[in-house]
Amino acid sequence: MKMKNLIIISATLLGFFACNSSKDVPMGAFTNPTPITDNFTISQETVFSDRGIIWGFEFLPNSDIIFSEKSGKMGIYSSGKITELSGLPTDINTDSQGGLLDICLHPNYATNGWIYATYSSLQGGKGLLNLIRFKIEGNSIKNIENIFKSSATNQWKGHYGSRIVFDKNGFLFLSVGEGGSTTYGGENSPNLNAQNVKEAWGKVHRMTDTGNIPTDNPVLTGNSSPTTVYSYGHRNPQGLTLNTDIGEIWETEHGPKGGDELNLIEKGKNYGWPLVSNGVNYDGKIISASHDRNGIQNPKYSWTPSIGACGLAYVSSTKYGSWKGSYIAGGLALRNLSRVAINGSEVKSSTIIENAGRVRDVKMGPDGYLYLSVESPGRIVRLMPK
Repeated sequence: MKMKNLIIISATLLGFFACNSSKDVPMGAFTNPTPITDNFTISQETVFSDRGIIWGFEFLPNSDIIFSEKSGKMGIYSSGKITELSGLPTDINTDSQGGLLDICLHPNYATNGWIYATYSSLQGGKGLLNLIRFKIEGNSIKNIENIFKSSATNQWKGHYGSRIVFDKNGFLFLSVGEGGSTTYGGENSPNLNAQNVKEAWGKVHRMTDTGNIPTDNPVLTGNSSPTTVYSYGHRNPQGLTLNTDIGEIWETEHGPKGGDELNLIEKGKNYGWPLVSNGVNYDGKIISASHDRNGIQNPKYSWTPSIGACGLAYVSSTKYGSWKGSYIAGGLALRNLSRVAINGSEVKSSTIIENAGRVRDVKMGPDGYLYLSVESPGRIVRLMPK
C-alpha cells in the first residue's frame, strides 16, 4: 500500500500508571507512575485524505480499504485511488448524529462476499437504525438485505451508537445507542430505553450472520425466550472489538459529562445506564453516588473528563512492543488515543497518546500496524513506532 504525506505528531509515551482497583477504575485511581519498557515515539503516516467523516473502515483481503462516510458515501481505496460505490440505500438520513455509520466484513468474506453496514433512516420524522448486508459487483452495491431494524423512536436523532464485530464463532455483535427522546441520567430519566429489555436501543445485540437469534442468547427478565439482546444498559457505544487471542468482546461508550466507559461485554449483564454513571448530567446534577449497584456491571475503566470514546482496537501484533494485548480507544472530544493495558480481563495500567486528532475509528491492519480514521479533513492514517 502506498503511503504519503508523513506527519510526525507529538506522541511520546507519557508512562504507565498502576491502579488500585481492578473492579471499577476511574481515571483518578491511577497513581504511582511505573517505568515504561518501550522507548519509542509514534508518527502518523497519511494513507489518504480530503474526505468527509470516515465513520468506519475495513481491510479487504488484498489490503485495499473499504470505508463509509457519515454523509452517505462509501468508497474503496486501492493503489492511491479512491473509487466511490453506487447503489447505497436511498433512505440514509444524516440529520444530527445519524448517517452511514459502521462497516464490517463477514469472517468468510473471501468466499461469500458479504459486507455489513449500519445507517440511520427516518420513519414518521423519528430516527431508526438499520443493519444491512450486501455484496459488491463492479463498483456497485448489490443484493442488499436489511437484517436488523430498531423501532422508529429516536426523536432527537442522536446516540445511535453503532459498531459491528464478529466473534470467533461467527456470531455478529452490534452496539446500539439509547436513542429515544433525550439523554439524561438518573432514576427518573425520561429515557429508559437502555433498561427496557424489549427495546432495541441501548443494547449490544448478538445474532447470526443472517440476523437470526442464536438459541443460546440470554432470556432476560421480562422475556419468555431469547432475543438478539446480549447485554443492556448502554448509553452510546461507539467502540466494539474482538480480543482475537481469547475471544472476548470489549466495548467503549460515551458517558454524559465524564464517565466514558471501557466494558467487557458479558452475556445477559446490565451495564447501568441511565440508572448509574461515573459522570454527571450536562446540567451538573448527580446521576448516582457511584457506579456500584447490585446487579449492575462496573466498567473495567472509566474516563473523566470524557474523551468522547469512539473506535476501539485490540493490539494483537508485536509491532508496538509491550502494547500487545492492550486496547486502543479513540477519542473525539479530547482528540486523544488512550491505551488500556489488561492483565487477563482486568485493567493493569493506562497511558494516553496526545494530539492524535478527532479519532472516529481504530483498526488493526493486516500488516500488524494500527490505523485510524481522523476528522477534519477525513483521512486514514497509520501509526508507526519509531
